[in-house]
Amino acid sequence: MSPRVLAHVLLLSVLLTCSLTLEDEDEDEDVTVNQMLAPRGQDAAATQILNTLLEEYDKKLRPDIGVKPTVIDVGILVNSIGPVSSIDMEYQIDIIFAQTWMDSRLRYNGSMKRLTLNSNMAGLIWLPDTIFRNSKNADSHWITVPNQLLRIWNDGKILYTLRLTINAECQLQLHNFPMDEHSCPLVFSSYGYPRDEMVYRWRRNSVEATDQKSWRLYQFDFMGLRNTTDVIKTTAGDYVLMTVYFDLSRRMGYFTIQTYIPCILTVVLSWVSFWIKKDATPARTALGITTVLTMTTLSSVARTSLPRVSYVTAMDLFVTVCFLFVFAALMEYAALNYCSSSSRRPGCTEPKPANYCVVAVRPPPLTVVSLNTSMYWEDFEDARVFECLDGKDCQSFFCCLEECKGGGWRRGRVHVDLLDLDAYSRVFFPTSFLLFNIVYWVGYLYL
Repeated sequence: MSPRVLAHVLLLSVLLTCSLTLEDEDEDEDVTVNQMLAPRGQDAAATQILNTLLEEYDKKLRPDIGVKPTVIDVGILVNSIGPVSSIDMEYQIDIIFAQTWMDSRLRYNGSMKRLTLNSNMAGLIWLPDTIFRNSKNADSHWITVPNQLLRIWNDGKILYTLRLTINAECQLQLHNFPMDEHSCPLVFSSYGYPRDEMVYRWRRNSVEATDQKSWRLYQFDFMGLRNTTDVIKTTAGDYVLMTVYFDLSRRMGYFTIQTYIPCILTVVLSWVSFWIKKDATPARTALGITTVLTMTTLSSVARTSLPRVSYVTAMDLFVTVCFLFVFAALMEYAALNYCSSSSRRPGCTEPKPANYCVVAVRPPPLTVVSLNTSMYWEDFEDARVFECLDGKDCQSFFCCLEECKGGGWRRGRVHVDLLDLDAYSRVFFPTSFLLFNIVYWVGYLYL
C-alpha cells in the first residue's frame, strides 16, 4: 500500500476511537446526573414533610391529651451485664431501650412510608418521660454521635431508641453467701404521667439478650430473665411499673480457693499436735497459737468481700466453726498439761502416823492435843485427799484422778483418763469436723 493510503487509514481509526470515548463519557455524565437528581428529590420531599409536621406541633403536650391514655410499647436489648458489686449492692447493665407509641399529629401523606431521623429531631417532638427508679446513675452514649434513633411512619407511629449504661441497685440477700442466688431488677416507669394518662406495656419478645461472651459476670452465672408489670400507688396517683429481673447464681470457685480450702487445711494442721508428745510444750504451744492466728487472718480476709451486714452468712458460719476447732485443739493441750502436772502429786494412801493427835477430822469441834512437828499440814492434806477418794466430796460425773478408778463411790460415774486425752482427740476432732462438713454442704447446696 502507498504511504498516502496508510495515513488515511490511521486517521480514520483515531477519529473513530475518539468518538466512542466521547459517547461513553456522555453516558456516564447522564447516569451521574440522574443518580444525583433522585436523592435531591427525596430530600426535598422529606424536608417538606417535616416542616409541615412541625409547623403547628406542640412538643409540650402528649398525644391524645384529654382523649385517652398514651400507650407506650417498650422493648429492651441487653448488650451486657456486669460487674456485680456485693459491697455496694449494685450491678451495671448496658442496654438499648426502645419505646414505640402513636402520635396522630405526625401523620403525613407521601410516597415515603417511613422517615429515619437522628438525634437532632428527637428534641423537636414529644418524648415519654421514662425514668429508671432503681438506678444510682446512668449515662447515655455520645461517641461518635449520640446513640439515638428516631423513626416516624406515615400513620403516626413513632419509634425512639437510645443506648444506656445504668448502675442499678440490687438488694442482695447474703444469708447463703457464697452459695447465693439473686434476682436483680431493672425498674422503670413514667415520672409525671399517672396510669390514666400514660400506660406502658411490653412488646412481643420485648426483652432479648446478646451473646454472653462479652458479659462481665466474673463471679456469677446468668440463669435467665423475666419481666413483670405492676401498679404503684402514690399520693400523686397510680403509676404503671415495669420490671425486668435478671436471675444470677454465684460461682464458688474463687471463695473455695481463697477461704474454704485454707480454713480446712488450717484445722487439719491443728490436729498434728495430737501426735506430738505431751512433754514437748514449746512445739505444741507454738503450733496451736499459729493456727489460731491463721484462722483470725482468714476470717478478716473473708469479710473484705462482703458488706457489713448484721446477720450471719454461710461463710461466716464455716469460718467460725473452723476457728472453734482450732481453738479447741489449743485448749485440749492446756487441759492435758494441767492434768499431767496434777497427776504428779502424792498418791492417795493411808495417812502416816505423826507426832500429833487429831481427835476428829470431819466436823468440828476439833481438839488438837499437841503439834510436835512441822509436818502437820502436809499430812493433813493427805488425809483430806484420802477422804475425797472415799467418796465423801466427789460429786462430778467424770473423774480425772488415777486413784479414782476403784471404789464403791464410782457407781454411775464414767472414768475418763485425761492422760490419754490425745488418743481421744485423734478420733473425736476429725470425726466431728467431718460430720459438720457433711451437714454444712448438704444443707446449703441441696436443701
